[in-house]
Amino acid sequence: MGKIIRRVTVTNPEGLHARPAGRLVKLLSGVKSSVTIKYKGKEINAKSVLSVMALGIDPGEEVEVIIEGEDAEQAWRIVEGVIGAG
Repeated sequence: MGKIIRRVTVTNPEGLHARPAGRLVKLLSGVKSSVTIKYKGKEINAKSVLSVMALGIDPGEEVEVIIEGEDAEQAWRIVEGVIGAG
């Protein structure tokens, strides 16, 4: 079982609002690992679209991502792809 903790800057021009949040949750539904996003003192389950959207993360903001589970590396690639995707 792996564990990944990384700080990352959101470079997606839409931030993590409706469309990218939905894409993130959809892609993460295929992994077994738990994925948590910490932002401004809040900690949410990244597999919940409402939770991700509620954070209101704009482009250029930094978040901490915590991934725990057997497919942690795969989950990290998904998170990194969506957060940095244009």
